[in-house]
Amino acid sequence: MAGIGNLFCGDDGFGPEVVRRLVASGTLPEEVRAVDYGIRGMHLAYDLLDGYDALVIVDALPGDGAPGTLDVLEVGEGDLGAGAFDPHGMAPVAVLASLSDLGGSLPPTYVVGCRPADVGDGIGLSDEVEAAVPEAMATVLAVLRERVPALDGAG
Repeated sequence: MAGIGNLFCGDDGFGPEVVRRLVASGTLPEEVRAVDYGIRGMHLAYDLLDGYDALVIVDALPGDGAPGTLDVLEVGEGDLGAGAFDPHGMAPVAVLASLSDLGGSLPPTYVVGCRPADVGDGIGLSDEVEAAVPEAMATVLAVLRERVPALDGAG
């Protein structure tokens, strides 16, 4: 599980906050590796080369919908297209698309995303996104239980 986002940009810190709280809660199956990648795309790409049964990304997700709205997306190779990989930043599509160039392959991948209210400079989540964190934690656990066969019966 990968928490993605910049905690210095308001609601963009959603992914790292959900991962932090899940780890602190002790509710993750022990087979799950949870990492706050923040904006370290290169780190995520190289970690994925180790091979995993699945990847769950938790991130702020732009798009239509009220702030705090959660969505679960399944991402496959065909969804990635091409993106410029920045070794000093985090563009999830570009990071995942770079895996084949690095000698790896994309595992079954899911995104638990939240519509942000504010991604401007500042630390802390907006009220709407803060209120969505507990539901996001439950959603991540459900995705792990329901969609990752290696975790059948875990947690």
